[in-house]
Amino acid sequence: MPNRLADATSPYLLQHADNPVDWWPWGPAAFEEARRRGVPVLLSVGYAACHWCHVMAHESFEDEGVAGYLNERFVAVKVDREERPDVDAVYMEAVQAATGQGGWPMTVFLTPDKEPFYFGTYFPPQPRHGMPSFRQVLEGVEAAWRDRREEVGEVAGRIRADLAERASVYSAGAHHPPAAADLHQALVTLSRDFDERRGGFGGAPKFPPAMVIEYLLRHHARTGSQAALEMAVRTGEAMARGGIHDQLGGGFARYAVDAGWVVPHFEKMLYDNALLLRAYLHLWRATGSPLARRVALSTADFLLRELRTPEGAFASALDADSLDEETGASAEGAYYVWEPGQLVDLLGPADAATAARLFSVTADGTFEHGTSVLQLLADPDDFDEFEAIRERLLAARAQRPAPARDDKVVAAWNGLAIAALAETGALLDRPDLVEAAERAADLLLAVHLTPDGRLLRTSRDGRAGANAGVLEDYADTAEGFLALYAVTGGAEWLQLAGGLLDTVLKHFTDDASGALYDTADDAEELIRRPQDPTDNATPSGWTAAAGALLTYAAYTGSARHRTAAERALGIVGALAARAPRFIGWGLAVAEALLDGPREVAVVGPADDPATAALRRAALLATAPGAVVAVGAPATGDTEVPLLADRPLVGGAPAAYVCRHFACDAPTTDAAVLGERLGVAVE
Repeated sequence: MPNRLADATSPYLLQHADNPVDWWPWGPAAFEEARRRGVPVLLSVGYAACHWCHVMAHESFEDEGVAGYLNERFVAVKVDREERPDVDAVYMEAVQAATGQGGWPMTVFLTPDKEPFYFGTYFPPQPRHGMPSFRQVLEGVEAAWRDRREEVGEVAGRIRADLAERASVYSAGAHHPPAAADLHQALVTLSRDFDERRGGFGGAPKFPPAMVIEYLLRHHARTGSQAALEMAVRTGEAMARGGIHDQLGGGFARYAVDAGWVVPHFEKMLYDNALLLRAYLHLWRATGSPLARRVALSTADFLLRELRTPEGAFASALDADSLDEETGASAEGAYYVWEPGQLVDLLGPADAATAARLFSVTADGTFEHGTSVLQLLADPDDFDEFEAIRERLLAARAQRPAPARDDKVVAAWNGLAIAALAETGALLDRPDLVEAAERAADLLLAVHLTPDGRLLRTSRDGRAGANAGVLEDYADTAEGFLALYAVTGGAEWLQLAGGLLDTVLKHFTDDASGALYDTADDAEELIRRPQDPTDNATPSGWTAAAGALLTYAAYTGSARHRTAAERALGIVGALAARAPRFIGWGLAVAEALLDGPREVAVVGPADDPATAALRRAALLATAPGAVVAVGAPATGDTEVPLLADRPLVGGAPAAYVCRHFACDAPTTDAAVLGERLGVAVE
């Protein structure tokens, strides 16, 4: 008998709709029920591609005995962290503060007033490795609630006060925007954490640092720092050659469990791949690397082939697990790994030996049960032979049971994908990628944007979910629309971005300090209003908004939007030297602020090859955060103020390079324009 999750739009919640646990969705009704019955709330938070979420579901939530105990003594609430990042953020902060670590599934026990008092992540069905079983946890919490209620209340009160104190740090007084010295110190700190041998930062597990790579490339472009470029290049190459990169189908897994990028945690997330697509495109733009170009294109193709929905937007994720053909059981990575014998059966002995050498497939293996995760540690001598083998392996893999897809559409992550695909299509001569970006943007407008200009966070099958957009939804969608304007010249995208950013200023900004909140001022009230300037798997909404505000101001000359961006970036100056790995996008935006950013107005007929050449030179520019506007000469009021009063030169298309709308002498020469904006690569 399905439970209350049966009507959810979230694939993750629907995975639990047939559990014997009497799950409630997050909402007032669940907490009213807990208050009526006088019982605590179990809050379980996860997401559809989460391996350990599936494990705990099979072990505990599908167990009739555990479910019966849970239903009798608790109100159980299930949350998809991707639908409700605000709920996840508030309680994850409490988990990390109390235990020193976090992760999913997140398991939190709350009072009926939503106050947390006991925390954890995954709990096994039987005690092991020093962890209690989930049943023991339930029994211990129930006993504390029954016999030591006053103590539980005191703990909950202390945690709530601690969360409020932490939140006040971000809003306590304005900071100045970061200076050049702050950004240099961030580089020094990063160099200490850099893995000289294997690329990336820190040890295992290792996450792809897309936002930090963007900062390093912009820092190199602004200062000429070879150290910054070297860290970006070596990290990009190490990831591209490792098992975290799908050597057959393109795209990247969520992270590597080892320090050498060999064995991934196999789920593939839209946000990782959108961010890495843009990072590899910019690596190619800065260096001309053929590897970076190949990775960018294969990642774009992965997005279109495996994550695009019938409505034209992009699904959230592919699962880590799939059915193992031999055992019939669900297993992590089963879709992706290979044994030498499988290569022989498919390719024959000669080509199998070549494939094993190219992809590092060995008898001992690099993963479980003697299987190997494919790597490409060196380029092949014969690319035609390599492509023929890769295509045969990819076709054979497609016959295996595929990982499940979370086809929920998240506005923020689609905004990231729109920006990456639009830029990649323009720079690498793939108009189909630009078209895909426009189609995804159209879906956001048709389904996620409400008549009053507000965003809804999710949709599925073209039907909007009920959850309000959070700051990252507005910021990243605006970023996507601004990128579309740059590559298409469609002024409507600029206007739409401006509307979203006006909502950010009105509903998400602390007027006194310039700090930004993750939720709107009219959103559901939680035990605290979530607010975090640091990056996680995606750029923080705070710094993503700062970046979009700065770009919009560069197109329009709006002092209001630029001032808001500068105030928001104050926190970056405070964190640059201490935690640069976790403020990477803020550092990248700060590089653009210090550089201007450069504003490039290209005027000329759209069908003139000279206009196209100037536009391409401008888009290839490495100048940090440079904005590009292309259109016919305009006078007076215009939809794009940057184009106003920029005439042709001698009747020929021309480009104006400006800062704060003060421009250098125009040029009609694409090569000269490229020199003014940084090294352009063809």
